[in-house]
Amino acid sequence: MDEWLQRLPKAELHLHIEGSLMPEQMLELAQRNSVSLPYDNVDEVNAAYQFDRLQDFLDLYYQGMSVLHSEQDFHDLAMAYFRKAHEDGVVHAELSFDPQAHTIRGVALAVPFEGLLAAMRDAEREFGISSALIMSFLRDRDAGEALETLEQAEPWYGYLSAVGLDSAEQGNPPEKFADVFARARELGLPRTAHAGEEGPPAYISGALDVLDVCRIDHGVSCMQDAGLVERLRASQIPLTVCPLSNVCLGVVDELAQHPLPQMLEAGLNVSLNSDDPAYFGGGMQANFEACRETFGWQREDFRMLATNAVNAAFMAEDRRRDILDRIVRS
Repeated sequence: MDEWLQRLPKAELHLHIEGSLMPEQMLELAQRNSVSLPYDNVDEVNAAYQFDRLQDFLDLYYQGMSVLHSEQDFHDLAMAYFRKAHEDGVVHAELSFDPQAHTIRGVALAVPFEGLLAAMRDAEREFGISSALIMSFLRDRDAGEALETLEQAEPWYGYLSAVGLDSAEQGNPPEKFADVFARARELGLPRTAHAGEEGPPAYISGALDVLDVCRIDHGVSCMQDAGLVERLRASQIPLTVCPLSNVCLGVVDELAQHPLPQMLEAGLNVSLNSDDPAYFGGGMQANFEACRETFGWQREDFRMLATNAVNAAFMAEDRRRDILDRIVRS
C-alpha cells in the first residue's frame, strides 16, 4: 500500500516553502551567508524542532528564515523541496511564501520572487512538477504593511496564482485584513486564508464572508459548528488539511483524535498537505501513510483525497484533466 501511495499522483496545496528548510540546509546556508545560529550541528537543530504550540514553532521558523539572503538561497530551498516532493509522488505544488518576513530584515522583494520563480521553472523541467505561487501576508503584523507589500508586488502580479493569510491566528481575525483582500480582489487575484487551525469556527466564516476566499487552509475547527459544516458541505469550499502539522502544534493530541474522518463523513471537500514538512514530521508521503495507519483508509479514499486537491488547485485545465486521468488509472 505504501508503494502505491507513493506512486499516486498528488497535488500539494498547503505548503510554506520557508517551512521546508531542513536542518542540514539551514546550517549550509548559514555558513554560506555568514549567519550566526545558536546551533553547532544538525542534532542541535533537530532538538530545537520540538514544540507543542504554534508560537514556539513560529519563533523557530522566523529564526530559520534568517539564513535566506539571495535569489540563489531561495532557489536552492525550493529545489530541495521539489526534489523530495517528486520522490513523494507530488506532480503539482503550490508554494506559499511570506515576503514580509524577508523585507523586514532588509531582503528586497525581488529576491524571494525571482529565486522561487526560477526554481519553479527548473522543477517543471527536471521533475515534471507544475506549480503555483501564493504570496501570503503575516496576520500578526500590521494590515497596512500587508497592503503596502501587495502594492509593491505589482511587477509580479502575472506570476501570482493567489494571495494568502498565515501566521498566528489568535487575536488576528480575518476582518483585520478586509481592505487588503478587497484590493487583491480588485486586482483579480484569487484569495486563500488560514482559518480554524488554532482559531474558532468564526474565523472560517469571517474568511469566507469578509475576505471572500476560494479556499480555507486548515479549517479543522469547523466541526465545532454544525451550521458551518453544512455551509462548507453545500458550497464544497476546499479545506487544505495538514494532519501531522495539527498533531505537532497541539491542535489534536494524537492523530487518532483528528476530525478528518468526521470531515469526510460530513461530505466536506478535504485534501491532505504537509504545511511545513521540515518541522512537522515529513512531507506528503508521511502524511498519507500516517492517515492510512491511523484511519485504515483504502485506495479509493486516497484517490478521492487526491482528486479533491487537483480540482482545487491553481492550474491549467489541460494539466488538471491529465492528472485526474492519472489518478483514475492509478
